[in-house]
This record gives sequence, structure tokens and C-alpha cells, in this order.
Amino acid sequence: MKNVLILGSGGREHVLAWKLNQSPSVNHIYVAPGNAGSANVASNIDLAILDFEAIGAFCLENNISILIPGSEDPLVEGIVDYFNENDSLRHVFVFGPSKEAAELEGSKEFAKKFLIENDIPTAQYESFTAKTIDAAKKYLRTKEAPYVLKADGLAAGKGVVICETLEEADLTLDEMLLNEKFGTASSKVVIEDFLQGVEFSIFAMTDGESYLVLPEAKDYKRIGEGDTGLNTGGMGAVSPVPFVDAEYLAKVENEIIKPTFEGFKKRNMNYVGFVFFGLINDNGNPKVIEYNVRMGDPETEVVFPRIKNDFAELLDLAKDKRLCDAKINIDQRTCTTVFTVSGGYPEAYQKGKKIEFSKLLDTDTLVFQAGTKLSDGDISTSGGRVIAVSALANTLTEALTKSYDGVNTISFEDMYFRKDIGQDLLNY
Repeated sequence: MKNVLILGSGGREHVLAWKLNQSPSVNHIYVAPGNAGSANVASNIDLAILDFEAIGAFCLENNISILIPGSEDPLVEGIVDYFNENDSLRHVFVFGPSKEAAELEGSKEFAKKFLIENDIPTAQYESFTAKTIDAAKKYLRTKEAPYVLKADGLAAGKGVVICETLEEADLTLDEMLLNEKFGTASSKVVIEDFLQGVEFSIFAMTDGESYLVLPEAKDYKRIGEGDTGLNTGGMGAVSPVPFVDAEYLAKVENEIIKPTFEGFKKRNMNYVGFVFFGLINDNGNPKVIEYNVRMGDPETEVVFPRIKNDFAELLDLAKDKRLCDAKINIDQRTCTTVFTVSGGYPEAYQKGKKIEFSKLLDTDTLVFQAGTKLSDGDISTSGGRVIAVSALANTLTEALTKSYDGVNTISFEDMYFRKDIGQDLLNY
């Protein structure tokens, strides 16, 4: 029997705790700091996810054998290296990549160099700083609209700006490089060619030697219907993606997944954990938009309900470098999720709104909490993205109907959600 600690407070962490809670080999699950939903399937712990010393002490005191950093921040800051370099903590299996490997998400420029170096299809790019802003504006004039500007560092999923005009791109460059629109994350900006097509994501688990491909998903980043407005952390997701059939998946594996793992080995990267391939279907050709070094959110809310395997068993195989022995067992039904968010998000929004729940009528509908907290017995909002409602069904239409029926059982002041999740995929 093993004890597991998950770091994070979002919907992704609630899902991981929910999945591990189904494993007979798991004794106790802790989530730091967790949310009101994770408290139903685990023990929430008041620990800061970047306080490695306190996390290490907690692991020793509570006999933690597996540590799962849910979000990118602890990984980019080097939590894996911290545990591996500490004699008393080395026995704890941290399911995540080293600090060097986490730069694949921590630095857009690092990721682009890795892609080019390994002949993995991606958009052309150049990177610039405040000192080279004039060169950046000259570079923009060699390109055609729309213009893609990315903060090099971590910006909570909001560091990508797509500009429709040259004037808008110039102003955005000024905001990012000179006015620190995304703080230090935009002290360097990557400008890359705009790729036309449908975005989707493929996920894999790796033990550093072999890998296991998980179900794919498509998420919806923009706040407004019809993919308009500002980028968010994600307003909903769908899995599977209709055009990703066996033939297309084989193409992704040969052109992107295998070369990525070969690239890790060439660089001697210590990469254990999840790999998130952010892809675009460019006229039938998959190309990499970005890497993430953890599971996505809200993609986890549609990927993990489809995985029938015991997640703790998969982690044990990864720990023993035996993931090659695993066979993924996937529910063939469609899973959809719809996120309810606070009014005003992703800009300023209020917290502390009491959440009312009425009874769900369907057992294949799952409620995963993100920006919530318990206060005097009530559940209230504590973040921008509040609750995701996932549903499994035989068709995309049925799954979406169940998700939206589930959303209608939840209410809080100024609640907002997109009503068009998955509609673009109904034509496939």
C-alpha cells in the first residue's frame, strides 16, 4: 500500500486524486493545497507547491512513495532535481522531468530549438528581447498576418497573443518586451509563423526509457464563443478527436512522438513523467505548436475518465522502468467537459461566491472542481475557472448534452460558460 502526494489545486489535480482513489494499492492520497473537490477523495494539505523543503519534510513524515507535481511551476523550478540530489528523499518517486527537461515548457525558445534540432515539424520562428525590438518589428514586416507572439517563459497558459494587423503586433511587442505585459515571462518573445488548422493535443507517459501514448484531446482556449476573445486556461475539452484515426495517429507517432523521445536520449535528458504534445492539423500534416511537461487542464478531465487502467499500477511500472510492459485500455466512448468560470475571467473577477449544487441525474457525469474552497461548510469560488463537468457517452452529441445538463445543476453569482464546446467537431 502506497501514499501519494499530488501538488496543485486545479481540476487536473482533482482528477488525478479521483483516479488514484480507485486503485486498491493506494493507501492515502494527499493534495497540496487542493480544493473543495479534492477534499472528497483525498486529504488537502496546506503546503506551497514551490516550498520544496516543506514538501520534502512532509514526504518523510507521511511515508510518501510517489510525488506527482500537477502543474509546470515546481518542475521548471527543479523539484525533481531537489529530491534526486537529497539522500533522504531519493527513494520518493517524483513523476516528472528534471529542471533541464522542463525547459521544454519553461522556455518557448528552448522548445523551438529542440524541435528544429530533431527535425520535428513546427512553425518557423525567431526570438527577440527589449534590446532587439527594432529587429523584431523588421522581422514582423517580412511575415504575413496573422502574427503569433509568444512570451518565452511561463505565463499560466495566457502568454500567446495572435495579432490580426501589423499595428496590433507592434503594440503587443511593446507591451510584452517594454512594459512587461507577462512579467519576466515576456522578457524574451518568440515570433512564429501562423499555422492554419485545428489544434489538438496528444499525451504520453514515459519512464525515461519507453513511453505509453494516452488518449488525445482538443481543448478550447478562448473565453468567447466561436473561439473569440482572450486566451484562458481552457473553457472545455473533447476526447477523442474525430480526425485523429489510427492512420493519423501513426503519422503523429512517426513524425513527432518518436523523434521527441529520441531527442531526449540524444541530449541525455532525465525525462520521466507526462509529455503533452500541443499539435495542429495543418492540411493533414501534424505540427508541434508547443510542449508541456505535465497533463493539460481541462484535457485531464476528458483523458483520464477514458483510461480504464489502474493509474497506480502505471506509476509503479514507470518507477521500475517497465512502462513498456503496459497496455493502455481506453474507453471507446466520447468524453466532453465544460468549464464554468467566474464573471470577468480571464481578467479581473471576484472570489468568494457561494456555489449551489443540485443533484446530478446521470452516473456517467462527473464534476471536477478547480477554483473552489470550503468555508464554514459551504463551497465557494476561489479562482477564475471554477468547476468542470465531464460526461461519457456513445456519441459526441450525447456527451455534450450530458455535460451541459450537468452545468445546469451548478450555480453561483456571475457564472459563465461557453455554449459551443465541441460544436466544430460535429461535422467530422
